[in-house]
Amino acid sequence: MNIESNESLKPLLEECKKGERSSQKLLYKYCYAYAMSICLRYAENREEAQEVMNDGFLKIFNNLDKFDYQKPFHYWLRRIMINTAIDYYRRNQHQRQTLDLSEARPIADSGDVLADISEQEILRLVQELSPGYRVVFNLYVIEGYKHEEIAQMLGIQVGTSKSNLAKARVHLQQKIQKLYAIKPNE
Repeated sequence: MNIESNESLKPLLEECKKGERSSQKLLYKYCYAYAMSICLRYAENREEAQEVMNDGFLKIFNNLDKFDYQKPFHYWLRRIMINTAIDYYRRNQHQRQTLDLSEARPIADSGDVLADISEQEILRLVQELSPGYRVVFNLYVIEGYKHEEIAQMLGIQVGTSKSNLAKARVHLQQKIQKLYAIKPNE
């Protein structure tokens, strides 16, 4: 997303507030790539990310009157997309099974393998995590939240957040090991 100043976005946002469909469509297209990149980090697949993103845009259009023009619009959009992804996770949490990696052992240092992994590969590997692990991993590693904040957002214990992050890391290490045929403890 090429971030424009709020001043240049203000006329478009004002039209969106009035319910102008053509303006809403224009804002949606303008912000699509940025919003989708956020949602993909939390979703299991592209279809789920699309659903989260569309729900997020509905929240944006319904709450534009609460937007503070003193703050950058893309920060507000990002926050809404993350919160919508968390809401989606909470709604569907009971329908998903999580993989128990409590028996997994740590993997030895794999050298500089991460330098060889593309952004798309990393995104794909993160998307393969179970929903609980993926959400905690994204909130902690990518968004920079503390475990206490994550626990409050997701309605889980702090220890569960820490455990899910540790298990997510082990799972990602295993995926990288498999992807690059690295033997454990070498």
